[in-house]
Amino acid sequence: MQTDLSPHLLNHPEGLEAQKLLSNCVHCGFCTATCPTYQLLGDELDGPRGRIYLIKQMAEGAIATEKTRTHLDRCLTCRNCESTCPSGVQYGHLLDIGRKWAEEQTPPRPIQERVVRWLLKETLTRPEIFDPAMKIGRAIKPVLPKSLQKKIPESLLSGSAKSYQPVAFKEKMLFLAGCVQPSMLPNINQATQRVLNFLQIDLIAPKSAGCCGALKHHLNDHAGGQVEMRRNIDAWWPIIEKENISAIVMNASGCGVMVKDYGYLLRDDPQYAAKALKISSMTKDICEILPDYIDQLKAKIGSEAKTGLTYHPPCTLQHGQKIQGKVEDILSQLGVKINLCEDSHLCCGSAGTYSILQDSLSSQLREQKLTRLMQACQTNNSEYIVSGNIGCITHLQNDQLPVTHWIEIVDQLILKAS
Repeated sequence: MQTDLSPHLLNHPEGLEAQKLLSNCVHCGFCTATCPTYQLLGDELDGPRGRIYLIKQMAEGAIATEKTRTHLDRCLTCRNCESTCPSGVQYGHLLDIGRKWAEEQTPPRPIQERVVRWLLKETLTRPEIFDPAMKIGRAIKPVLPKSLQKKIPESLLSGSAKSYQPVAFKEKMLFLAGCVQPSMLPNINQATQRVLNFLQIDLIAPKSAGCCGALKHHLNDHAGGQVEMRRNIDAWWPIIEKENISAIVMNASGCGVMVKDYGYLLRDDPQYAAKALKISSMTKDICEILPDYIDQLKAKIGSEAKTGLTYHPPCTLQHGQKIQGKVEDILSQLGVKINLCEDSHLCCGSAGTYSILQDSLSSQLREQKLTRLMQACQTNNSEYIVSGNIGCITHLQNDQLPVTHWIEIVDQLILKAS
């Protein structure tokens, strides 16, 4: 796609980057077939190709309207289109630029919308605020509106006091605890810690590391997101220099896809570019770690048939990080019958803060996904729905079957065998 940049963008890094990203698009429209919002709304401008046209228009000098901003807002950033695109268009990076331009060129949002967006990026990213808020929410959950009750999940698989820590660690890895996960579903991190301890891996989570930066970045606060990225790099770097760290472990794929992008997002920062690139290369989802230890796990757990599960692969894992099949393979080798539902490549509607800012579209996608997941569970006698991202896990909570992180299942299997 040829783009004639407007004069004020000719020598601007964002303009040149947008032009480069746009040049890969060949208008084929394959992306619309896998776009959740296009399937719901049937509007070309609510699909990747249409949004790309809107961004191209801004790059060539057209002023964005509120309608432009609305169409860009409706994108889930699921990046399913990237998995489908035969030309390798990096749509996620292009959308970040387009949303920033649209925000800058349009009138301020209504005051209530601005307040909600500010609260999301300033409270969810701060555990010192979010943790007490979650405790209060759990205490008064029965009297809250149902829409809020859905945002306050219980930790469904409680951890055991039984420890299976080894006598000595053989390896060290860094770990990002996350901003909402320790308060919202603490057992995910506890289970991750226990499983890696069993594998004789010392998991180091420095307290000075915090939010990965994704939330602010995707709410158009790119500067705020980069502050959080640099803070994490500063927290990890001295440990990387001092210790023999083999990986930086992520158990929330939404965080993982962002940290793996640090190298790209901080590429123009002379102080952090090289460090960010190193951090990105060291970052691995937990499903990329366990295959190297599968024999050790099988020796403990065994590979005989176990309770069946239905797996919902997060978009940030299958499309953002381009990781497919690893979770299924790990669980299958441990004897767990693992199944996918119909259209497992489609987004569940969580998408970070999307479920709050775009409640109607998000709810429709959730109901579609839950219907297909329940059908798969019934067909395959699954007792749990598992996923690999806290956003999906909380969004898909329901009254019929528990939804949990797949690492909690591995943790429980080790505990039962101990």
